[in-house]
Amino acid sequence: MRFSVRAPASSANLGPGFDAVGLALDLWNIVTIDTDGEADSVVNTGSEATLLEGRENLTVTAMRMLAKHHHRTLPQFSIDAETNIPVARGLGSSAAALVSGLIAANHLLDLGKSVDELFAFAWTMEGHGDNVGAALYGGAILAVPGIHEAIRLWDGSDNGLTAAVFIPEITGATWAARAALPNTLPFADAVANVAHAAGLVVGLKTGEHRLIGIGMNDLMHEPYRERLFPHLEPMKAAAVRGGA
Repeated sequence: MRFSVRAPASSANLGPGFDAVGLALDLWNIVTIDTDGEADSVVNTGSEATLLEGRENLTVTAMRMLAKHHHRTLPQFSIDAETNIPVARGLGSSAAALVSGLIAANHLLDLGKSVDELFAFAWTMEGHGDNVGAALYGGAILAVPGIHEAIRLWDGSDNGLTAAVFIPEITGATWAARAALPNTLPFADAVANVAHAAGLVVGLKTGEHRLIGIGMNDLMHEPYRERLFPHLEPMKAAAVRGGA
């Protein structure tokens, strides 16, 4: 058996939607599974291949975890991982790899799991649902704790907007970005973030550009991560001046 699975990049923690709102992007990773190939062979290709040599393959990890969860054994297979999503630069490359692995294992073992069931499992693996939700469902999604499927905010159809992506030359670690966050927030900032997050969700759902624009303002995580990403504020200001 030979088949391919592709999964998109994603921008999560969208605006004030920290760990909650994710947006799929038109940039893809493709993994090809071949049960007639050399057992346990992992070949990295694509623009990010050199960064992945010697690292754990998250697609294989996800396949094994789903198989173990269902008390099943994967057959031997080789994998060709074409990685085009920039690694460790905020575009959900690990979520795409994880999602690809769950879809591949679901197909390979004929488990019959729905997208919603795979999403719940991916959330457990990743610890939050925004990136994996966007990679699984596409468009824009809202991940709500206690709800076992992603809330579809936008299906990816033309809404008059285009995402512009900045890809830095340096990489960044998720743990470092999370370590930069404070333990408490000023009350006024928390209130503003609730309003902005609600506006963003409604804007994405209705296609109202004004709500999306104001809804992208965040006071919970972006200000505290500026020291890690000194290009952030100048880049955002330039984007707004350019019509974003």
